[in-house]
Amino acid sequence: MTITRGKSEAEAEKMVTWRRNANILGFCFMLLIPSPHEATRRRVSVLGLLPVTRFMGRSNLTAGVLPAIHLALDHVTNHPAIIKDYALQLALTDTQCDNAKGLKAFYDAIKYGPNHLMVFGGVCPSVTSIIAESLKGWNLVQLSFAATTPVLADKKKYPYFFRTVPSDNAVNPAIVKFLKHFKWGRVGTLTQDIQRFSEVRNDLTGELEDSDIQIADTESFSNDPCISVKKLKGNDVRIILGQFDEHMAAKVFCCAYYEDMYGSKYQWIIPGWYQALWWQQANSSICSGRNLLSAMEGYIGVDFEPLSTKDIKTISGRTPQQYEKEYNEKRSDVESSKFHGYAYDGIWVIAKTLQRAMENLRASSRHQRIQDFNYTDHKLGKIFLDAMNETNFFGVTGQVMFRNGERMGTIKFTQFQDGDEVKVGEYNAVADSLELINDTIRFQGQEPPKDQTFIRMQRRQINLPLYSILSALTIVGMIMAGTFLFFNIKNRNQKLIKMSSPYMNNLIILGGMLSYASIFLFGLDGSFVSEGTFESLCTVRTWILTVGYTTAFGAMFAKTWRVHAIFKNVKMKKKIIKDQKLLVIVGGMLLIDLCILICWQVVDPLKRTVEEYNLEPDPAGRDIAILPFLEHCENTHMTIWLGIVYAYKGLLMLFGCFLAWETRNVSIPALNDSKYIGMSVYNVGIMCIIGAAVSFLTRDQPNVQFCIVALVIIFCSTITLCLVFVPKLITLRTNPDAATQNRRFHFTQNQKKEDSKTSTSVTSVNQASTTRLDGLQSENHRLRMKITELDKDLEEVTMQLQDTPEKTTYIKQNHYQELNDILSVRNFTDSKDGEQAVLKNHLDQNPPAQWNTPEPSRTRKDSIEDINSPEHIQRRLSLQLPILHHAYLPSIGGVDASCASPCVSPSASPRHRHVQPSFRVMVSGL
Repeated sequence: MTITRGKSEAEAEKMVTWRRNANILGFCFMLLIPSPHEATRRRVSVLGLLPVTRFMGRSNLTAGVLPAIHLALDHVTNHPAIIKDYALQLALTDTQCDNAKGLKAFYDAIKYGPNHLMVFGGVCPSVTSIIAESLKGWNLVQLSFAATTPVLADKKKYPYFFRTVPSDNAVNPAIVKFLKHFKWGRVGTLTQDIQRFSEVRNDLTGELEDSDIQIADTESFSNDPCISVKKLKGNDVRIILGQFDEHMAAKVFCCAYYEDMYGSKYQWIIPGWYQALWWQQANSSICSGRNLLSAMEGYIGVDFEPLSTKDIKTISGRTPQQYEKEYNEKRSDVESSKFHGYAYDGIWVIAKTLQRAMENLRASSRHQRIQDFNYTDHKLGKIFLDAMNETNFFGVTGQVMFRNGERMGTIKFTQFQDGDEVKVGEYNAVADSLELINDTIRFQGQEPPKDQTFIRMQRRQINLPLYSILSALTIVGMIMAGTFLFFNIKNRNQKLIKMSSPYMNNLIILGGMLSYASIFLFGLDGSFVSEGTFESLCTVRTWILTVGYTTAFGAMFAKTWRVHAIFKNVKMKKKIIKDQKLLVIVGGMLLIDLCILICWQVVDPLKRTVEEYNLEPDPAGRDIAILPFLEHCENTHMTIWLGIVYAYKGLLMLFGCFLAWETRNVSIPALNDSKYIGMSVYNVGIMCIIGAAVSFLTRDQPNVQFCIVALVIIFCSTITLCLVFVPKLITLRTNPDAATQNRRFHFTQNQKKEDSKTSTSVTSVNQASTTRLDGLQSENHRLRMKITELDKDLEEVTMQLQDTPEKTTYIKQNHYQELNDILSVRNFTDSKDGEQAVLKNHLDQNPPAQWNTPEPSRTRKDSIEDINSPEHIQRRLSLQLPILHHAYLPSIGGVDASCASPCVSPSASPRHRHVQPSFRVMVSGL
């Protein structure tokens, strides 16, 4: 039964095909039989070139246009104002879409037929181009209604060729207008390697360039379009203009499906002349039908409009809708052709051309008629050509007019929506206007796709909360520095502050405040200031940080160097280093900095540069890409300049660390900050090395880099200021008189080149007390003179004691009184001299001599008798006088420290016990 049914269906199909072919032949026969109106008119013949017997079947083009041609001939004949007294006769010639057969049929018609005034037809591109190229020799004008190949637009090669149908290139201006409407300025093309499509692509390229639309990529393929599709995606092409037939279209969309080049981010624009439901007939084994439909959804098809949609009467007195109704009635069961309207208007173009030619002949006073035309009549042929160029009327396909032989028609836009093609707009080539039907075009997303991945520049900037926190810490540091400055200035006359060089302290504070201020500038980028201001900040912040660092570190370096110079003074000579010399050292460092910075600014100034990073997807999921960028302050030879600065600062820092290490064991209560300055030098050196290294490694992370740089600056400045000034604050608050009470100092220093520790006398003078040194030396000289006088008095007392023993008690009492006066003088000089400096010296290894007094064991009476005895007096004087002589002379500088040996027994009277001496040397100011 299956076979029988197959045979029955095949026979039925053959029967239907035979009937259609019969209808075609019937239409052709009807064209040759004159109508009743034509019987009384002169006939003018027009040669018709159509593939009549080739491709007989359901989709035959000729079968679809013959009813329209027959209607046009009837309407022209019945029109009262068109070519009166003449009747058009179409002599059909079968070209069979074969070059040889078509050319032979054309020559046979020329040779054996009547003189044809024009040629109507030309469907197959190859046959049409061959015949059109030879028309000039026959002075024949050809009008085609179906040849859309762009090759025929060459007027130098085909000067006598016209067509009522727009060429394939006619869609290009419409596409450009459509692209501009949606503001798509970047597209890509995908073309099948066929001459027809290549020619359209070449013309489209010129249109796009003239309209300043960028062609991001141009791809072509022969059989496999997937590679080209992948390249388009790699070049970020979002709007794809395709030129390929329906068979390749299925493959293209399957490739687009697998490359994910469909949906809301992409828009495909392809030819719209494909057959209805072409995707169902396409044989594509690449993807399933469901995937194919998913990729096709939303594509835009572009093709000429078969019939005008305007409800306006045409030249025939009928609207396009009325004509279409008559056409459908006349074609019966023959499949409609989209060219039928252009064939209908083509007959009217020929009629209007002949009418205009007759009018021109009558106006020229030439006794010639259109039927007098022959193939050698160049003048009449030129009249027909000019009349054709002047064609302008409204037909069923819209406004009919030519520009260089090309039809200025109407282009329609359709969109594939849910498995169906929906008209969304049209382009009028005559008015160069695009009209979109409201609410018909539907995109996959909420808005039309973008022509490329929209790149949003995103600055990698410092977070405002981080900048606020570090700025707050910086402000606290500057307030603290200001407090220290106020304290240092207010107490500059205090011995504790004066001994630590207040001018150097002020420089340390100033350098710290400049370093603090640079933090504010390092946190400013393009989000806060303009590009020009940012470029200026590059220079300003570099200068401020460099000068601040040199000022603070230079002052610490100078103070450390002074301590080192004093305590490394092996010759123990008097050494005076005033603040003026330290200021010169700091000024020299600043001068070197200024020279480097000025040369840097003049030769190769810092400029704003932008470093871009890889694209990142939008976190919010929008159809944009994030392009992070970071602003830097750089110049051409950045490495060289940084190397110079780092080398200079590094050497200075290393030398400062060396000085700090050399003076690490020096403990100077009077100076009270030399040890802390050394600690500050260590901290600054280590933190600067760490900060510079980490800052370089995190240059692409501005938040991390700014945080590290700011914390290093804050830490170094804060630690330095606190180590220098907090001990002074504590000392002045807890013991304000410590500077005047502590008049001696001790120091210990390891000698690397010696095997044992030795104590040395060290000279150190407060700089503020050097002016009082002369007065103290005069006082010392006066006391020495008084010692000389006392020696003379002592000798006189000794002589008297030998002569008058009974005066011993009186002399002894007077001597005790004189000794007490001498000791009080010593205490006075000792207290005055302590205001100038605190001294240290070696003490004798032996204990000092002690005064001896007799034991009070006897009764007062026995004691008086014993004392008055001559033996006791002589013995006592022989012992006490030398003791007295050695006891008070060292206390006032009359005896060298090395001669302090015991002269009396340890049981001497406590009243005359010697106080431990303090040895002095001349001092100079610190």
